[in-house]
Amino acid sequence: MPNGCPRSLRRTVSKALIVQTAFIGDVVLTLPTASALRNAGFEAYFLVVPRTAELPAFHPDVSGVLVYDKRERDRGVSGFLRIARAVRNGDFELALLPHRSLRSALLPIFAGVPERIGFSGPFSALYTRSVPKNLELHKVLRNLSLLEPLGISPAPPEPPWLFPGGEHRKKARAFLSEHGLDDGPIVALAPGSIWPTKRWPPEGFREVAKELLRRGIGVVLVGGPGDVALCRRIVDGLSPSPAVAAGKMSLMESAALLELCSVLVSNDSAPVHIASAVGTPVVALFGPTVPAFGFGPYGKGHSIVELDLPCRPCSSHGGKKCPKGHFMCMKGIAAEKVLKEVLVLLSTGT
Repeated sequence: MPNGCPRSLRRTVSKALIVQTAFIGDVVLTLPTASALRNAGFEAYFLVVPRTAELPAFHPDVSGVLVYDKRERDRGVSGFLRIARAVRNGDFELALLPHRSLRSALLPIFAGVPERIGFSGPFSALYTRSVPKNLELHKVLRNLSLLEPLGISPAPPEPPWLFPGGEHRKKARAFLSEHGLDDGPIVALAPGSIWPTKRWPPEGFREVAKELLRRGIGVVLVGGPGDVALCRRIVDGLSPSPAVAAGKMSLMESAALLELCSVLVSNDSAPVHIASAVGTPVVALFGPTVPAFGFGPYGKGHSIVELDLPCRPCSSHGGKKCPKGHFMCMKGIAAEKVLKEVLVLLSTGT
């Protein structure tokens, strides 16, 4: 147990704030921490950015959500202080800080949160307790390790931990029905990523979609508003035309859609974690990054497709262009290999 823990902490802490203002996938991978807190007798709250707010908002073990619009309404010092006041008014006794950033570390200090637990590193001096960042653990388990100073050692969680509501599922079912995907297996394809070097070439996704359609398997492309043009490019001219859900659904509606799919094929990006969190098997494609970083699909019944190259990994999160100039880590992944993994997961029904 890192640093030990005074007995009084467990008696006095009742409200805990999880500060996670990073990307969509990071929030999804932090949700099991809220359940562990709730099971230990705490009230768990989240502080997130606007685009991820609905993820914890619909979780049964999350008591409330504070939204920090750090890019717009709450940008700058005045916005920071405004959010700090909101946190102070929440009367939190504990802040968990899975995202290592100076702003996240300073916020609970300005808000007067007495206990602050984060990972060891450049901001350790701003925490009251720090936990070694075990890079061998999946990010889900790594986040849970922040609870060790509280004497909480939960068992590894089992999906699901994303819980779409009735309206989310209704929207997802209606979309699939509109596109004739009421019966039979459905494979979702997620070709996008914030980082260009994480994207498998669209020709690969197109070949997989084409072969799945030939076999009578339904195909739907998912992603955010920024992925619409890419998805349209992939499906252009295919017959029957796959459904394109990119840009048409909220995060929780997308979670409901992936919950209804048999398999997801995705780059190393948020859809991997959303699908894992609703219990859908994933074929995950890794290039500049590797699953050992802790961001592979969580749990059993998934498949990883990657190439063994001496230049991998070249980045902790991907980049705008290949530092070697050849991009073979993604270009070299054969559509036949990806298709094979999809068909295996479909046949096993995992």
